[in-house]
Amino acid sequence: MNAHSVGTGGVPRAKHKAPAHGPSHSPAQDPAHSPAHGQDPAASASDPASGPASGGRDRYLDLLRAIALVRVVVFHVFGWAWLTILFPSMGVMFALAGSLMARSLSKRPPWSVIRGRLRRLLPPVWAFALVVVPLMFVLGWRPAREEGLWWFLRLANYIVPIGSPPYPYENGSPSGLLEETWAEQTAGPLWYIRAYLWFVIASPLLLWAFRKVPWAALLLPVALTAVIGSGLVEIPGETGEAVSDFAVYGACWVLGFAHNDGAFRKVPRYITVSLATFAMAFALWWASGHLTDEGWNLDEIPLAQAMWSLGFCAILLQYSPSWRELPGRLGQFDTVITLANNRAVTIYLWHNLLILATVPIIDQLWSIPGIDAYSAELDSAYTALMLVLVWPLIALMIMAMGWVEDVAAKRAPRLWPNGAKEARERAARERAARERRTREGAARD
Repeated sequence: MNAHSVGTGGVPRAKHKAPAHGPSHSPAQDPAHSPAHGQDPAASASDPASGPASGGRDRYLDLLRAIALVRVVVFHVFGWAWLTILFPSMGVMFALAGSLMARSLSKRPPWSVIRGRLRRLLPPVWAFALVVVPLMFVLGWRPAREEGLWWFLRLANYIVPIGSPPYPYENGSPSGLLEETWAEQTAGPLWYIRAYLWFVIASPLLLWAFRKVPWAALLLPVALTAVIGSGLVEIPGETGEAVSDFAVYGACWVLGFAHNDGAFRKVPRYITVSLATFAMAFALWWASGHLTDEGWNLDEIPLAQAMWSLGFCAILLQYSPSWRELPGRLGQFDTVITLANNRAVTIYLWHNLLILATVPIIDQLWSIPGIDAYSAELDSAYTALMLVLVWPLIALMIMAMGWVEDVAAKRAPRLWPNGAKEARERAARERAARERRTREGAARD
């Protein structure tokens, strides 16, 4: 099991005089594996490279990113294994990131693209580390006694996450506000940041390989997953984790290249759907014979995850409509989707810690006189209350820390970038333009 696969189910509860509440999973497992985030975390919503080929934003891709982030949060609250089948968030996020990366590489030199992605990715990670790492030390983490000087080098992974950052496996607070595994759960999502960083660095070579030998570039990660995921070869330590992440999600990243290059338009849909269906059927067959203690959680079954994500993403990208605007009733979610895309890194990095933060808040309900009469009902509704409460906490974190994403992208800091202000300004400009054309037409008449 990889270090980022900590467990499933609900977040462990703080100790309380009331009975234990909710399930007992760690939210750190699937970031979706949740961000959010989902998505290419370093390509901001205002990145010109992130729009459709005709220019502007591709709202279909934005919608997929937002869904991926929501699925990540819901999974880490409830731990429902079937969510990894319903929507493989990590595969989708890597596929979208690969498409955006290929688009940028087609317009700018490789080093410029890589530098820009790192510039946007790393400052939010530093802000996260500035809060989380000191808290680990305050709560008694003394890694130098256990690991010697080596941990100083590993600590640098909080600055440039080329490897797995260190954290204590037991680091609870005496008051019980933070249970013993909070650090492991909180630092868990950083596996995705590490994998994303390596994909970004490798993208110039991967894109060159894809354009030379597309099928080989697509199938190589799948073959590598088959070798590693079947147990034929075991690579220990952080190197094994990094190779496994590349193998499982590498095909999805390359699918993003295919999407950007228009390869799906050259293949009849029935072929794409047929091959994708075969891959997904194989994934379910393989998973059925390799179930873990967590059942059908594909995050714990590498080959099944790789094949299911590959097929799922192929269908999504084959039917990609490239919306300039959200159609129909989806339009009512425009501001929410815009906000999620503008703050994907913030949501992704902080959501596990915020899920844990809901526990001591909900536990305060037991301080209400007479509430013990409803203890059974509260226990059964505990995880639902966590899901309800985590969203306002995420909103507060967006306002408190989200501005770092703007600074990293060299934009003016924004408190709540949901696009509403920009939409009003755009509507006003369009209205003024229509009125000007009307006046000019009347003057000619």
